[in-house]
Amino acid sequence: MTALLRLFLFLAVLLPWGGVRAQAPALPIQAPAAANPNHGAAPARLEIGARTVFVFRAAMSGYSPQERADGARKRIARALAQGGPQRAGTQAIPEGVQVLLDGHLLFLVTPGDINALAGDTLTEAAADSAALLATALSERRDQDSPRYLAMAGGLCIAATFAYVVVLRGLRIVQRRARVAAERLLSRRLRRVRIRNVALVDADHIIRFMRQASTALLWGLRLFATFLWMTFLLGQVPYSRSWGERLRDYLLDTLVDAAGGVARAIPGLLVVIAIAALARMAVLTMRSVLQRVENGELQLGWLDRDTAPPTRRLLNVAITLFALAMAYPYLPGAHTAAFQGVTVLAGLMVSIGGSSIVAQGASGLILMYTRSLRKGEQVRIGDAEGTVVELGMFETRLRDGLGAEISLPNALVLSNTTRNFSRAGNHAGYAIEAAVTVGYDIPWRKVHAMLAAAAGATEGILATPEAFVAQAALSDFYVEYRLVVHARAATARERVALKSRLHQQVIDEFARQGVQMTSPHFTQEPQAMRPARAGAAVIR
Repeated sequence: MTALLRLFLFLAVLLPWGGVRAQAPALPIQAPAAANPNHGAAPARLEIGARTVFVFRAAMSGYSPQERADGARKRIARALAQGGPQRAGTQAIPEGVQVLLDGHLLFLVTPGDINALAGDTLTEAAADSAALLATALSERRDQDSPRYLAMAGGLCIAATFAYVVVLRGLRIVQRRARVAAERLLSRRLRRVRIRNVALVDADHIIRFMRQASTALLWGLRLFATFLWMTFLLGQVPYSRSWGERLRDYLLDTLVDAAGGVARAIPGLLVVIAIAALARMAVLTMRSVLQRVENGELQLGWLDRDTAPPTRRLLNVAITLFALAMAYPYLPGAHTAAFQGVTVLAGLMVSIGGSSIVAQGASGLILMYTRSLRKGEQVRIGDAEGTVVELGMFETRLRDGLGAEISLPNALVLSNTTRNFSRAGNHAGYAIEAAVTVGYDIPWRKVHAMLAAAAGATEGILATPEAFVAQAALSDFYVEYRLVVHARAATARERVALKSRLHQQVIDEFARQGVQMTSPHFTQEPQAMRPARAGAAVIR
């Protein structure tokens, strides 16, 4: 409706143009009346059809920009009524640059009508106006030509038919390509198996491919629609300027995209080079540290225990350094959106990663101080078991009773750790059995009973020999501690071995008539009085 209304107004202006001859040389031209030619007046457009030939921004000789535009329209009508060849031109005078049509003055371009700060000049502005005027008049002639309109209508019909064929062809191609791709993917993905188990779910990949193909189809449809609309608008004289705007927009977008890609290529090449160098450094470090971990190479403080965490630290350090070096060369790295995302990510890591950093630092301290090793028997606080994993953030123990204990590395570092697998230069690991016996039982007898229990336990090493020590002289009893060594491999075997040792201690005390009860008693049990047994407790 807007286009029809503008067409009606355009015809209403053109129809009354009559044969009033303009006397261009006789028109008086005066300089602007004031230093500021605008005087607060709103700009006025001089439009021919759907094209804006010139925009009047300054008042001149007391005439506002709107009055200047109205006067220019009347002069154009009189010039067209002369029936000349309709040749637009320009002529410079002291007050500005005149725009002429077949030698008749139409309007004057003054310094107040241009933006000198943007680099515009009077000559360029007048030349552009003259070119736009010639184009608008040519479109006016085409619009009045039945032959041209018939040819334009035929071209529009042919373009519409081609547009429909392209849309249907895209749909057919998309359907056939999707069917062929689904067959190929389903056949190939089913072969990706590990131990006869499908590694990739083909249905998810095929569903994603369908959605991607549909999105691509709609994108091509929109592009075809854009081209079709641009062509149709360009064939109609009245809407040709709109078609040119759409075409220019498309070309500008493509040029900007191509320019962006071209400008990003050198940066991407630098990023690829940095990534290749970082990858080479990581592989070199991994090869060297792998030899250290396997025992083939010894590098000072690097050994089998410190090689794995060192490899992880070097990988992280090389990766972060590569990211820092490649960041300025990434496309869009200097945009506000990219920088905002990186700042937000850094803020989130700094606020929420304090505990993670603490746990990781504790894990590194445990690894590099060699406080724990995989396979050792340790007691950390109240937890006792075999170390099955010393990770960056937690240490896992297996107690041999069917449970796995996970301890944060910060907790491990802040607690006392007793390592039973490092009993000097002796083989195996140490097992302790603490027994409390009353003062009425001779200590030599207790030593002999504990040594006999250790000798009778299957799995206890003969070398080094078991030994007994008086660990404490308490108010009611003496604490004896039996220490033996064993070579059990798993946590379950170690628990079973310690249980057999306790059983032998109980049996030996029963054979010798020594009661295994709490030392806090008021009288001896009747069964133990003839033997004058002391009170004992095992733990």
